Amino acid sequence: MRYLEDIEKLRREGGCIFCEKPPRGMDEEDLILERGIHCFSLLNLYPYNPGHAMVAPYRHVGELESLESEEWEEMHLLSARLVRALKASINPDGFNLGLNLGKAAGAGFDAHLHLHLVPRWVGDTNFMPVLGETKVLPESLEQTYAKLKKALGELD
Repeated sequence: MRYLEDIEKLRREGGCIFCEKPPRGMDEEDLILERGIHCFSLLNLYPYNPGHAMVAPYRHVGELESLESEEWEEMHLLSARLVRALKASINPDGFNLGLNLGKAAGAGFDAHLHLHLVPRWVGDTNFMPVLGETKVLPESLEQTYAKLKKALGELD
């Protein structure tokens, strides 16, 4: 419910987390993991699974076909770095990567394109989300953030 309420409030106010967070310069608080020239990565505040991250361009663009080639390339480079860091830090069995293009596709922020990276484990969908409509996360966002920042730093 907090997610739905926060999203609705941002929509009413015309806000965009992908535009508002980077200029604040409060990366740890805003869960920004890495900054590139054209794109940045961050943890999802309302994750589907531990380590659920996103990569977005700095430019406010909502259409896939409107991405500049440099933005598209860097989005994928940052995604590959995140996959390596997630493998090193939390050891998932696999990943779902995807773009939700438009509200009908499930985009919470359809006006600002972003790529989701969702770590997956064999058996990670259990009775809680299916019956209880609740997702159980085994660690806090702060713990996951610290692990990923460390793993990303070790990639350099």
